[in-house]
Amino acid sequence: MSTALSQTAGWRLRCSQARTLFPGVLACVIVAAAASFLSEHYGAPVMLFALLLGMAMNFLSIEGPQAVGIEFTARQVLRIGVALLGLRITLGQIADLGWQPAAIVVVSVALTISVSMWVARWMGFQSLFGLLSGGATAICGASAALALAAAMPAHPGKERATLFTVISVSALSTLAMIVYPMLAQALGMDARLAGIFLGATIHDVAQVVGAGYSLSKETGDVATFVKLMRVAMLVPVIIFAVMLSRARTKNAGEATGPRPPLLPWFAVAFALLVLVNSSGWLPTAAVQVGSEFSRWCLVAAIAGIGMKTQLKELASVGLKPVLLMLGETIFLAALVLALLRWAV
Repeated sequence: MSTALSQTAGWRLRCSQARTLFPGVLACVIVAAAASFLSEHYGAPVMLFALLLGMAMNFLSIEGPQAVGIEFTARQVLRIGVALLGLRITLGQIADLGWQPAAIVVVSVALTISVSMWVARWMGFQSLFGLLSGGATAICGASAALALAAAMPAHPGKERATLFTVISVSALSTLAMIVYPMLAQALGMDARLAGIFLGATIHDVAQVVGAGYSLSKETGDVATFVKLMRVAMLVPVIIFAVMLSRARTKNAGEATGPRPPLLPWFAVAFALLVLVNSSGWLPTAAVQVGSEFSRWCLVAAIAGIGMKTQLKELASVGLKPVLLMLGETIFLAALVLALLRWAV
């Protein structure tokens, strides 16, 4: 009897929580649907549309019953979307390209993030901001920014820094999608070299696909594979971000409460899904559904982050962060071009 009563009480509690979250989650999903529609019809990054529409509706996170659900979407739904990114890649795709592209990806990601952290400190920012912006530039754009932000400790400027990074990297990725294919043609690259260059330099997956297939099918295939290799770098970089965050907290004497796990659950899930997807056990339909659900989770999450942010706060970041991310983009492109001459 007592067991039945406790189960009933638990079910009622979950229903109550779901009713509390529903208005805010629904608002984020509606904004995500609107952003997807605009992206499909006007060709701009869906993340950028989701951010702008979310910021236009930021009053929902201040007043009314939507605030709790918006917070839930911006945090927990974000982590679910990041975990499901593992369905986009397999170990076989990485191995098929040989060691040279893999070496280019590892070296370019490591150097770009390292230089970004050093320059961020030199410009007066925290090194974690350099890790956030450098990781977004070097790995997979807005998705990497959201994943790294989820792994970093909370601090007053974290959400504003994340929002600025997502907006900047989306805009730079769109610009690179237009400019980099013309640069590859001007340099006389063949399909394989052009694919490696585009896949190793353009920030977001969608822009890599668009740029690669605008040149040729072979270029698009190679660019997509190289880009997915960069996505796979998300796991070690998240591990590094967590370790760095814990070390900074310990050195500052701010460690209170239980210590967080070394690797967040969504990073573990990401790695496991890469392995499962590589095994071939999952049917193609399941992989496609999971990848599409991941995209919706990320778009809804960035809409939630936009709703939580005041435009006046974003405008206060100044010129230096813009110069930092522009410099990171130029550095990555120049580094990959140099590595291409050496390794391929």
